[in-house]
Amino acid sequence: METPSGDAGIYARESAYLDRHVQFGEAGDRILSVSFPTQPDADADDSHPLLDRIEAYLGGAGEEFEDVTVGLTVPTAQRNVLEAVQQIPYGEEGTVEQVVMMTQGLGADEQEDQQQVREALAANPAPLLIPDHRVRDGPSGAPPEVEQKLRSVEGL
Repeated sequence: METPSGDAGIYARESAYLDRHVQFGEAGDRILSVSFPTQPDADADDSHPLLDRIEAYLGGAGEEFEDVTVGLTVPTAQRNVLEAVQQIPYGEEGTVEQVVMMTQGLGADEQEDQQQVREALAANPAPLLIPDHRVRDGPSGAPPEVEQKLRSVEGL
């Protein structure tokens, strides 16, 4: 099932659960970014199938978003980390060390690799769709209060 509408634009909807908006940018069939502003962009549209799915997720539906394509425009090393994070299932969590072991080209014993994972998580352009909130000892691309609510939705 393809969720993105194929249009380019900015979409946002207020979430009472998060006490802020969920906003994303889309180009073609790819989501470019996800953010959680207190006020959406003035030209943001509030009608999009992905916003409906996010609203259901925030209401407790066990949504994985695995069919949503995120257009990652980050260096390859960060992309590898974020793609590994996408493999952590809904309702489960991992550690930075586990993400290191899941990521091609990284080794769990190297502190430098753990730092690389932390940097990739902090720079995540699409938190929620790339579920960095499932990495319990790592940073998130989402604001801390949003990260905690996302963890709560999944019982983490």
